[in-house]
Amino acid sequence: MSDNQTEFEKMRQGLAFNGIDTDLRLRREAARLACAKYNAHPSKGNLRHITRLFAQFGSLVIEPGFQCDYGTQIHIGERCYINFNCVFLDSAQITLGDDVLIGPGAHLYTVDHPRDALARAAGECHAKPIVIGDKVWIGGGAKILPGITIGNNAIIGANAVVTRDVADHERYLG
Repeated sequence: MSDNQTEFEKMRQGLAFNGIDTDLRLRREAARLACAKYNAHPSKGNLRHITRLFAQFGSLVIEPGFQCDYGTQIHIGERCYINFNCVFLDSAQITLGDDVLIGPGAHLYTVDHPRDALARAAGECHAKPIVIGDKVWIGGGAKILPGITIGNNAIIGANAVVTRDVADHERYLG
């Protein structure tokens, strides 16, 4: 690891990074503005404001109210549906397989903070990827925590807080 790495490079490599770094704050602001443009006037044409941030995407529908930190670490498969008011905090990769349905108000959090108060106050963050398999249904209001993998054909119940990996075909009700 080089001492002259940017905080963005550290974040993308899964290393501890400073979340209050100026460059990262500006990147989050750019993503917020892109989301705001779409959310203010949702249309297929305006969806490009969000999708041009994404690392990869197939066919998808995103309802208004969508928010992301950067967008650059979001990978979305084919035929995905993201309902109203969803939040993707993508300091690490978020990967959605094909045919994923995400209910309204669901949140996916890759970023976490140290348990030590001084490290938190200094802006230290770390992030772990979220991987969601094919044909997964995530109920409204669910929260997916950092480092979680959800297997193919799984169902996550409404308002569940997912704190562990979920196996293929499993129903996780929280």
